[in-house]
Amino acid sequence: MANAAASVDDYISAQSDATRETLRGLRRVIVAAVPCAVESIRYGMPAYRFPNGHPVYFAAWKHHVSLHDIPVLEPDLEVDVTPFRSGKDTLKFMHTATIPFDLIERIMAAIAARAV
Repeated sequence: MANAAASVDDYISAQSDATRETLRGLRRVIVAAVPCAVESIRYGMPAYRFPNGHPVYFAAWKHHVSLHDIPVLEPDLEVDVTPFRSGKDTLKFMHTATIPFDLIERIMAAIAARAV
């Protein structure tokens, strides 16, 4: 990654206008759900380390944004999450669709509540 961002603000600022708004929304939801999460850049992406040690990352791509390190969740929540699963621990949200921020907030709260 040639021009890795130094901060989450830098990462978000480097994106297109529409993507910036989505990433700001993801950041707001993560911070609201887990206010004591530690924010950083890891692997070239915005990262949040939850108090239980679990990391969550988000990234911008040409056609979607993604959340990473999302484990399999309790069955009732996993039913809602499954349509967004892409790979082992990744959730993918297309730019052409409405981002389900309420679902993402529930996901963050569930991960934060887990013992790691």
